[in-house]
This record gives sequence, structure tokens and C-alpha cells, in this order.
Amino acid sequence: MTEFRDQLGVHAQALVLRETRNNLLTSNIANAATPHYKARDIDFGAELARASGTGTLRTTEARHFAVGGPAARGEALYRDPVTPSLDGNTVEMGVEQMEFAENTLRYQTSLALLNRRISGLMTAIKGE
Repeated sequence: MTEFRDQLGVHAQALVLRETRNNLLTSNIANAATPHYKARDIDFGAELARASGTGTLRTTEARHFAVGGPAARGEALYRDPVTPSLDGNTVEMGVEQMEFAENTLRYQTSLALLNRRISGLMTAIKGE
């Protein structure tokens, strides 16, 4: 018997990751004027693969060596600036705003897909 969360597919995991990414991006935007602040982000594709268990390599025992870098371990990465600032801050407002807008749009899309999936499951449960 499958669990309910298995029926939701990858959309539920995508929502959680999109929210995490939105939090990082808003933190970057809020700290755009903070000297030496380093902009952070996650590799969404790698994180989603890790969360859904579809990554290519993973350890199966505690004694195994960890594979991959920080992204494979679920850590936020630092963004390399295109135009570095003199105060050491790596936030570029244009990049952050574009990434935030794109991530918000994708969040809304994942939410709509998840709502459709739940509606379909409710229809199946009711036998309609």
C-alpha cells in the first residue's frame, strides 16, 4: 500500500525547496547594502534530486565516504558575483530580483500542480 505523500509526487518536495530558496533570496536582497555579505543560493535541481532520492550517487552506510560537494550535502552555496563590489558584498540586485521572480513563478506553478493532484485524489476517493 502506498502512502499519501507518495501520491503527491515530487511537487510537495519542490514546494519546500522553493520556499527555502525564496528565504535565501530575500535574505540576499535584504542584505544588499551590508558590507562583506556573501549572496547565497541553492542548486535547486541537485536539491530536488537529493530530496526525491533520484541522485546518481549516495552513501548507503555511515562508514562510506560522502559523495559530492556542498550542494550534494544540501548546503547553501555562495554565488560568484559578475561585478564584485568594493565593500566585499556579492549581492547583485538585478540577479537576485530575477532569481526571486523566477523562483516565485515556479513556486506558484508547483502549487497549482499539487492542487490538481490533490483534487484528482479527492475525486478518486469519493468515487466520482
